[in-house]
Amino acid sequence: MTDKLVSTDWVAEHGNDAGVRLVEVDVDTAAYGEGHIEGAVGWNWTTQLQDQMRRDIISKDDLEALLGASGIDNDTRVILYGDNNNWFAAYALWVLELYGHDNAALMDGGRVKWLAEERAITTADTSVGAAPYTAREPNAALRAVRDEVLASVGDEGAQMVDVRSPAEFTGEIIAPPGMSETAQRAGHIPGAINVPWARAVNEDGTFRSVEELRELYGGAGVDEATPTIAYCRIGERSSHTWFVLKHLIGIDDVKNYDGSWTEYGSLIDVPIAR
Repeated sequence: MTDKLVSTDWVAEHGNDAGVRLVEVDVDTAAYGEGHIEGAVGWNWTTQLQDQMRRDIISKDDLEALLGASGIDNDTRVILYGDNNNWFAAYALWVLELYGHDNAALMDGGRVKWLAEERAITTADTSVGAAPYTAREPNAALRAVRDEVLASVGDEGAQMVDVRSPAEFTGEIIAPPGMSETAQRAGHIPGAINVPWARAVNEDGTFRSVEELRELYGGAGVDEATPTIAYCRIGERSSHTWFVLKHLIGIDDVKNYDGSWTEYGSLIDVPIAR
């Protein structure tokens, strides 16, 4: 197993080891308070992992403050998990790597698997001591921005993987029901390959084997040797696929377009396919 993925057994045995910090990041931001793994701190993806003024990721200064307050220093091994098949746990891991913290991994299967195995949880607050943290400048090799995405449309030397549902990809719907942050137009980026994120996981929420993943993406037309950009609606599902492509399959040049369809589908005078 890659060092970017640990099992629930590993967490049960090593979650409270010195130098390890568990972090829960959920779509349901109330879930942590309803019960979490002992020793885990909780991050709210809406208020702590995003800039609260601009539509952007957390700033370098704010990340340093968040990690320091979570008892994480530059040498800490961070183990992330959450609900919804680790969507926002994967997003948090992507943000950590973007700022240079490579010593981070996902707990395979996330919160759902931990609970399904009837492992212990607690509602007690996790108390940690503050730690010093110094982040690097953002690594542009991990993040796609709109100008790069627009330049990639029609470029045979690049490929885009749309990880949304088939209904979103074809333009039947703009966003899943009940989602408030959305685009002005429906459809997909021309030339994008649709591989819904959920096809990469088993019924218990764990990732499929590397062999199965290679067959899945290769069968859909994803070339492991071609620079790749993954996108969804707001960047969380595509973080999950970015993790699969980069850390499980091993594609070297893969970026997450966190602006995703919410940005692209609202831009003036850009090509859209349906």
